[in-house]
Amino acid sequence: MKVILNGWSPPSPVTGKVAAALGPALEAAGHVLVATEAEADAMVDFTAPSAAEANVRRAIDAGIPSVVGTTGWSVDAIDAAAKAAGVPVFFAANFAIGAVLMMRFAVEASRYLDAAEIVELHHATKLDSPSGTALATAAAMEGEVPIHSIRLPGLVAHQEVLLGGPGQTLSIRHDTTSREAFAPGVLLALRKLAELPPGVTVGLDALL
Repeated sequence: MKVILNGWSPPSPVTGKVAAALGPALEAAGHVLVATEAEADAMVDFTAPSAAEANVRRAIDAGIPSVVGTTGWSVDAIDAAAKAAGVPVFFAANFAIGAVLMMRFAVEASRYLDAAEIVELHHATKLDSPSGTALATAAAMEGEVPIHSIRLPGLVAHQEVLLGGPGQTLSIRHDTTSREAFAPGVLLALRKLAELPPGVTVGLDALL
């Protein structure tokens, strides 16, 4: 598949952190990275909240599907346009398979324990807070779930869900130590794009 990978422009220093890990992984899987919509079969976007919507709209206008991992913007804003154009857009707040499992387990646990809180920890340059993964986890769980955000150098992406009931606690944690963890999820989404309906599909869980 020919893919536009937004944020990938080696050896330029403007290459995004996630794109820097995804570029080699996409090429190793047999995909070809291209520069324009006219050449592309699909677009992958891991950029910034301020750029994501315009990037996706450009892909929709060109009639090409998208896989989007940029958080901090409202993906609902492009659903109508994607449906009208007959183009699928896949969005996930987190492409790490382990993170999706962490979210599944947290949702299940919240049905049986009395209360929960989320601590999400990310690198100091992450623009959105709370993270998209934390917001998605909290929204899927039972009850009101407070979120605590930490931004520090040395971190990549980490989330712990702590649940409690009388006489017991349960901790469910996922740690991303390298952005290479996102590659299998992105490759899965690219494989599934042709099966998705026009409009926005949300969550890697929908593909597993």
